[in-house]
Amino acid sequence: MVDTGKTYRFEVGDVESMRLDKYLATVLPSLSRSRIQSLIKSGQVQINEEVILKASYDLDSPCVLTIYVPPVEPTTLIAEDVPLDIIYEDRNVIVLNKRAGMVVHPAHGHASGTLVHALLAHDPFLAGIGGVQRPGIVHRLDRDTSGVMLIAKNERSHRWLQEQFQSRNVVKNYLALVDGHPPTPSGRIEIGIQRDPNNRKKMAVAYGSSGRAAISEYTTIKQYKEHTLLEVRIFTGRTHQIRVHLAYLHCPVVADSVYGYKHASLPLKRQFLHARSILIALPGSKEPREFVAELPVDLQDILDNLT
Repeated sequence: MVDTGKTYRFEVGDVESMRLDKYLATVLPSLSRSRIQSLIKSGQVQINEEVILKASYDLDSPCVLTIYVPPVEPTTLIAEDVPLDIIYEDRNVIVLNKRAGMVVHPAHGHASGTLVHALLAHDPFLAGIGGVQRPGIVHRLDRDTSGVMLIAKNERSHRWLQEQFQSRNVVKNYLALVDGHPPTPSGRIEIGIQRDPNNRKKMAVAYGSSGRAAISEYTTIKQYKEHTLLEVRIFTGRTHQIRVHLAYLHCPVVADSVYGYKHASLPLKRQFLHARSILIALPGSKEPREFVAELPVDLQDILDNLT
């Protein structure tokens, strides 16, 4: 791992045109791409003694490049012995089945009992990944969405996993029970998502060039009288993506109080959305591996009694 609180100096020779952040990721492989981009934006990188603030800066001629990696920020987080359902663990990653109701990161109203607190208790050495003392969470799930999550245990793994997510080499499949029936048994939803201009706590579909690209595909597993069980694969990871896209089809996720009906059509205390599986190549491996989290009891009970 790269020592923190240190300045690194590189004499860049004749190189083909390359982004600044990409070059730094090459010469400092222990730092994640997002960490490097953060250091650039905060003014920690200089080229020929001039501060560069753009990660996309084009390195196309010889120069002297310096980067300062500050010490790890102190944390006020306290490890909490919160049970975790771990599917797989090795020296590089943790794959877990997050339970519904668990918040990933501490936030207003959720100062304790989060996944971050639980991970610090499980492995204190997770602190510091990404440049701050917090576990290296690569992606997130909504509080009331259960299922598979990946955790990086070191900087190299964090960068490896992030790059796979960014290049869309990860296959993520969800199970969603929706109200009603989609217009076709299977389909592809390709419409952007943006912050709802009328409610900053919500997301909304974005028309035209506004918003960020979002792609989801769904397949019907079983159709019931008033509901449909879908398998949903997402190719992008926008906030609330599946919930927004299915609501756009007028088939909101059952018991989704934000994007669905005010009164749930079935006796559920949280939305019927579960991250069932993820297919990804683990650090150092060329072949992808699939990890599966079976449907939780509360959701399985709903299906067992549905007609």
